[in-house]
Amino acid sequence: MNSTPPVLGVPVKPEAPRGFTWKKKRNMFMFVFTVPTLLFFCLFMIYPIFHGLYFSFTDWSGGSETKNFIGFDNYKEMLNDPIIGTAIVNDYFLVFWKVIGIVGLGVLFAVVLTRFRLRGTVFFRSVFFIPNILSVVVIGVLWNYIYNPSIGFLNSFLSLFTSENVQTPWLGDTKLAIWMLLPPSIWAGIGFVMVLVIAAILNIPKDLYEAASIDGAQEWQQFCRITMPLAWEQIKVSILWVVMTTLNGSFVIVWMMTEGGPDNSTQVMGSYLYQMGFRQYHFGYASAIGVLILILSLITTLALQRLMRRDMVELA
Repeated sequence: MNSTPPVLGVPVKPEAPRGFTWKKKRNMFMFVFTVPTLLFFCLFMIYPIFHGLYFSFTDWSGGSETKNFIGFDNYKEMLNDPIIGTAIVNDYFLVFWKVIGIVGLGVLFAVVLTRFRLRGTVFFRSVFFIPNILSVVVIGVLWNYIYNPSIGFLNSFLSLFTSENVQTPWLGDTKLAIWMLLPPSIWAGIGFVMVLVIAAILNIPKDLYEAASIDGAQEWQQFCRITMPLAWEQIKVSILWVVMTTLNGSFVIVWMMTEGGPDNSTQVMGSYLYQMGFRQYHFGYASAIGVLILILSLITTLALQRLMRRDMVELA
């Protein structure tokens, strides 16, 4: 190890190895950027989860000072609550159709805008992505007007093909209301999936498509053999995104358009949690519903990750 020559007879300590200095700086860099983020995560995610778990074992109203511990009574009450069953069915109903609608149409539009030589592709990308910029509240209000039985666009359009004015209460029918939540939900989510898949397709070498065309492969065959395998990771992320945002975020669109009605026919777990906690002041029971949402979300996500697991396709 080299040492610096003494100056005026005063010996100087040898310099630390460069590797040691670099490692120390790297650890300091990781500490500065990791620890604050971890603290914020624990403060705003982990702590509320455990606090909500504690509330689920109490009869707290949300405003009183007393929180009586009642054990598993809230969970027992959920087992006998028919609205919980309806909410779970509605949540997975929305999950199923939103995955098909959002991911299916998002992938379709991504392929059309990248694989087919169309004019104005930038314009169409912008148009499809605009709903992602809008607030869910704005989307709910907009589609409320579209579904309005008296002055709504949908009934006015259908009236053009009938002899009498159509005045169907789309959001007031217990059999139709849950289906009417799908168009705004799908419309609002297509743009994100489309942009994600477009980025994946543009990273696929064109030589693969040219070789497939020379071999006589049709567009559908190229999609199944080239596009799908090489863009699968982005498609899988899109599916998981739709599932998680639906199980945890359907509350806003449901509450803005139907408030869980009519007759609780569009109730989802998030909207029922809000109703029990902030309308009926049964905060302990609402916390138990929140725990159920967390458990179902984890189980669904883990199951989907296992079902969609496949070997990574790497480009040579």
